[in-house]
Amino acid sequence: MSESRTIADFYFDPLCPWAWMTSRWMLEVEQVRPVDVRWKVMSLAVLNENKLDELPVEYREMLETQAWGPVRVVVAAQQLHGDEVVGKLYTALGTRFHNNDEGPTREAIVGALKDVGLPEDLADYADKDTYDAELRASHEEGIEKVGQDVGTPVISVPGPTGDEVAFFGPVVTPTPRGEAAARLWDGTLLVASTPGFYEIKRTRTAAPSFE
Repeated sequence: MSESRTIADFYFDPLCPWAWMTSRWMLEVEQVRPVDVRWKVMSLAVLNENKLDELPVEYREMLETQAWGPVRVVVAAQQLHGDEVVGKLYTALGTRFHNNDEGPTREAIVGALKDVGLPEDLADYADKDTYDAELRASHEEGIEKVGQDVGTPVISVPGPTGDEVAFFGPVVTPTPRGEAAARLWDGTLLVASTPGFYEIKRTRTAAPSFE
């Protein structure tokens, strides 16, 4: 008898290096636990659009000049070519943005589209609001599960009693592999599914390690 598999919805913004780290962990989890990831978008630009004046200048400028483009391209690809391209495109974008240190440039976006066999002209949607309604709907779907006081990523899975368990993070570096990835998954689900549990946190002392 085959083992039933759990669907984990993973909401990401391709610009976020910490979401990228968590996403690589989720790929490990797929290999060591009966879990299949369903990739969905959220947006740091949307998340912070009503509190820009409260943010550090450098971060605000990043949101205003860089954050909209990549996630718009992912949504356009999803709308025009189907859900199955989202994870592949995210991997291609993240590899170029983060691992290869190319940053969220048009050249990197075009390169990522080529890497996964998608039309290069999808990059034009970086500067268009054509699918912003769909982007916002996906973002709100994820945020409604955890609340506004979080960032990206958000992960949602069916709970042990049929209810939904959703959480922000985990924020981790470097990416846990193998059994370490499995232990972190098991522990995260354990605390996230505990009634009344909200937060564990400590100060980050290391930058994302993309090795």
